[in-house]
Amino acid sequence: GEWEKTKFGDIAIVVGGGTPDTNTSQYWNGKIQWFTPSEIGRNKYVYNSVRTISEEGLNKSSAKLLPIGTILLSSRATVGECSINKKECTTNQGFQSLIPKENISNEFVYYLIQTKRKDLIRKSCGSTFLEISANEVRKIVVSIPTIKEQDKIAKLLSLLDERIATQNKIIEDLKKLKCAIIEKHFRQAKLHKYKICDLGVPFSVGSLSKEDLSEEGHECILYGELFTTYDCVINEVKSHTNKIANTTLSQKGDLLFPSSTTVDAVSLISPSVIDMPNVILGGDMFGIHIDKKFNAYYLSYYINLIARKKLAIYAKGSTIIHLHYKDIAKAQLLLPDLCEQDKIAKCMMAEDAKIKVEEQLLTKLEKQKQYLLRQMFI
Repeated sequence: GEWEKTKFGDIAIVVGGGTPDTNTSQYWNGKIQWFTPSEIGRNKYVYNSVRTISEEGLNKSSAKLLPIGTILLSSRATVGECSINKKECTTNQGFQSLIPKENISNEFVYYLIQTKRKDLIRKSCGSTFLEISANEVRKIVVSIPTIKEQDKIAKLLSLLDERIATQNKIIEDLKKLKCAIIEKHFRQAKLHKYKICDLGVPFSVGSLSKEDLSEEGHECILYGELFTTYDCVINEVKSHTNKIANTTLSQKGDLLFPSSTTVDAVSLISPSVIDMPNVILGGDMFGIHIDKKFNAYYLSYYINLIARKKLAIYAKGSTIIHLHYKDIAKAQLLLPDLCEQDKIAKCMMAEDAKIKVEEQLLTKLEKQKQYLLRQMFI
């Protein structure tokens, strides 16, 4: 059948939220779920909120009790994020939730909102943070097919969402397996005491500015690229530089450490292994040319998963945290012999290869969903 052009306000009741007085204890820790925008969007369905309110808190605030199946739509800051509630709940004032009317599928509306996120953001306003009003949500134009077609579209996209959720679980489990493998090995292996200074020869270079970068010359890893790399192995270098005079080139198998970070991210101080020859380091990092009696890959996994927090305590600073080689040179490590290092590194690299394959599949599934969202809605 033909799709009917209408508005959100014609297909759903738009309901705002509210927050009980936080200084009144009897308004809180009751049996009523109370969601905030940070809890919405990661999952299609939500069940339990971080905080709850009481019946009195509900009655003494502008919060509204929302029936099961309501689309909780974030209207503030992260405008357009949404989830479907599986329990009666309330929200704070950062929502304009949609309760679908008769012959309107809540699952269909959930996916429809995802196709209208740009419209929601465009209709938002605010200086400190963006926010869209209930009235603006109601006025957004949408097209709706018959309830039968709504259900069919929603069912297909739901199946794809379930597959994406399964894929995320596969990746999560593989990452947990990596941690479990090295932790079990660390408990059972015969370990020997070493210090960071025993691992090899340290090196660093001066800071590089944007003006130093070009499309030609030696490959370069910048601090920001290392800082945002959560894998233990760097296989790609994106930046380049011509300024190579009087610098030490990093080689395949070197360990790299960011030397500065923010206070909130001390736990991200993590080395990575370069899997390519002769690259230049940017500023705010240092490296170690690893001695042949150690497996650099094993060291990277070990420091990431076991020793990271131990090294972080050597960082200094208040606003900006700095970690220097001289501060961690005497830090103690417990390592097995080289044969055992080689065996565990090989196992961990195999797990990384599996994770990469699964992540590539996840990317394809997410692209397929975005394609269908563009093609199946008018």
